[in-house]
Amino acid sequence: MRKLINDPAEVVPDALRGLAAAHPCLRVDAQARIVVRRDAPRAGKVGVVSGGGSGHEPLHAGFVGFGMLDAACAGEVFTSPVPDQILAATTAVDGGEGVLHIVKNYTGDVLNFRMAAELAEDEEVEVVSVLVDDDVAVQDSTYTAGRRGTGATLFVEKIAGALAEAGAGLAEVAAAAREVNERTRSFGVALSSCTVPAAGDPTFTLGEDEMELGVGIHGEPGRERTKRLTAAEIVDAALSAIDSDMPLSGSDVLVLVNGMGGTPLLEQYIAYAAAADWLAGHGVTVARSLVGDYVTSLEMAGCMVTVCRLTPELAGLWDAPVETPGLRWGR
Repeated sequence: MRKLINDPAEVVPDALRGLAAAHPCLRVDAQARIVVRRDAPRAGKVGVVSGGGSGHEPLHAGFVGFGMLDAACAGEVFTSPVPDQILAATTAVDGGEGVLHIVKNYTGDVLNFRMAAELAEDEEVEVVSVLVDDDVAVQDSTYTAGRRGTGATLFVEKIAGALAEAGAGLAEVAAAAREVNERTRSFGVALSSCTVPAAGDPTFTLGEDEMELGVGIHGEPGRERTKRLTAAEIVDAALSAIDSDMPLSGSDVLVLVNGMGGTPLLEQYIAYAAAADWLAGHGVTVARSLVGDYVTSLEMAGCMVTVCRLTPELAGLWDAPVETPGLRWGR
């Protein structure tokens, strides 16, 4: 295992201490594993909270800041945060207008966020939860019943965060988050495995000429293990799967080509070029795009393609200013 770490047992708190040192605009409790906007709570503003297992950086802690999340909870690598963490983050950002929980569809996340919401209600904090389940690769998989929450999480956090920043109420912010999830689909591929530091061995094994189509962000099995494909063939498989589930022709879309942690940006742009060609050839207008590592799986090589069918309102919220460690523009 070749990793830039000190102690496998201290990977998450060590990383959070680095995040705090690099970004003084955040309040970071490395032991409790909570990241909060320094200006939270803000009276009259809906709080937006998310979180999940570490190893997907910059998701979620890297998206805390102006125009996006008010707080994030970091679990152990690929492990849900516990209810006490989520409750502490929720109460830390409650400005009197309620708190939105953005929850990826993994069993541990769903159960622990649900329990935290119940505990918050006991403290008279109104909580609404929105589930992200955008992955079209498989219906059920390791860690989840139903579709996995993947790349759409970034879109939901950005757009809901922008609306909350603009002063919208909890019901309106939650409705927008649900709309983004409903209008977004993702499909990921792996060219190599990743290694969880505490385990020390690869999560799965691929042959020299193999790849995993439809992989999950924790290395869960996908639709098919196949021989290596070209970038254009990979993107065709991803977008064809998305299009068969959510027809894209005639739509204005937001497209994310997301690195899984171990893919050079050079190769991600090759994949994006293939995506742009595919979409143009299928009557789809790319209105917004993003390329880079945003929802990762440690050092896994591969990529994920995520597509959201935009409305003018959603496009405006996507364009709204944001300033976080992992995403920033317009300020």
